[in-house]
Amino acid sequence: MGHHDEHENEHQDDHDRDTHAHDHDKHDHLHPHEHHDHVHDHELGHEHDHDHGHSENPVIHWLQHLFTPHSHGHQQAALDPNLATDRGMWALKISLAGLLVTAIFQVVIVIISGSVALLADTIHNFSDALTAIPLGLAFWLSRRSRNKRYTYGYGRAEDIAGVIIVLMIAFSAGEAIYQSILRFIEPRPISNLGWVAAAAIIGFIGNEMVAVFRIRVGKEIGSAALIADGYHARTDGFTSLAVLAGAIGVWLGFPLLDPIIGLGIGIAILGIVWKSAQDMWHRMMDAVDPEIYEEFKHVASHVNGVMDVHSAAVRWVGHRLWGEMHITVDCNLTVLQGHFITEEVRHALFHEFPALVEVVVHADPCECDSSIEYHPTSHHQYLQAAD
Repeated sequence: MGHHDEHENEHQDDHDRDTHAHDHDKHDHLHPHEHHDHVHDHELGHEHDHDHGHSENPVIHWLQHLFTPHSHGHQQAALDPNLATDRGMWALKISLAGLLVTAIFQVVIVIISGSVALLADTIHNFSDALTAIPLGLAFWLSRRSRNKRYTYGYGRAEDIAGVIIVLMIAFSAGEAIYQSILRFIEPRPISNLGWVAAAAIIGFIGNEMVAVFRIRVGKEIGSAALIADGYHARTDGFTSLAVLAGAIGVWLGFPLLDPIIGLGIGIAILGIVWKSAQDMWHRMMDAVDPEIYEEFKHVASHVNGVMDVHSAAVRWVGHRLWGEMHITVDCNLTVLQGHFITEEVRHALFHEFPALVEVVVHADPCECDSSIEYHPTSHHQYLQAAD
């Protein structure tokens, strides 16, 4: 084959890739009504389940909804990746403002009270607020289009930001433990216990609201980093309640309870570091929930003409999904008929997984004719013979 032919083939490959990307875009724009109807029906059913049995007591319903954020078997991100990114940025801005207000209020109380437990909790609050910075930069970077160097886009920056968040949480844990040990060595009196208690309560409420918000949006857009940050905020809220317990202990005449609680907070943060590190390790290693993988194969296997699904793979790149699979079709079909089946599989997958940005589907013929060598060992010789 000459150089000119190779150049034409490369040009055709680029054209095919652009065409498939365009087809995906057309899928996004041609089927908005179908997608919204699907999500709407699902959400209606979900809300109905939540409301059942609690319609007579709205307070209990609100508390249940607060501590069990809205979640589906797989994320329900918008079809438009930019819309999902914008939603993540919006969640970061709102939660950052809430955590900063909470932390600044606690700083004032630390100064007038000298509580090391509240200091540890305040340090953690500031650390939690600052984690929005690298995550926000990653969301901003993920908006950039794919190119010849970054062929999968810039979504992996979000996972790198998650690693930075884990390191920042680990630092806050070390600082909290250090300050608590220092207070054991050099005890200091604690004053204004009422203010300490008030700050602890405010800290719990502020962090729990941020946690619910971040987790919910993180699940909607499929962001592991944002979900981890949400659980971090939730644990920080419960450590604020531990500060309240420490203040009560000091009020009852047990002053050492304050640094003990501060030390316990530091250890609790280490637990969050371990859990968050596991989640980010899974993302960096292209791991997905087995439920997503099974659903990925299940959807494809129920498309007309698909005899089998194998060699399936799916992974997250930031908050977007990429997938590939092989399907088996009737060997008597024409190339065009096989192509139509693969396109139906792609359509079904894009519809079922809103965060799916691209999926490659390869059609294999069923091996029903024993006279045909379906997997020749000498591929080039086979192709030359066919020519």
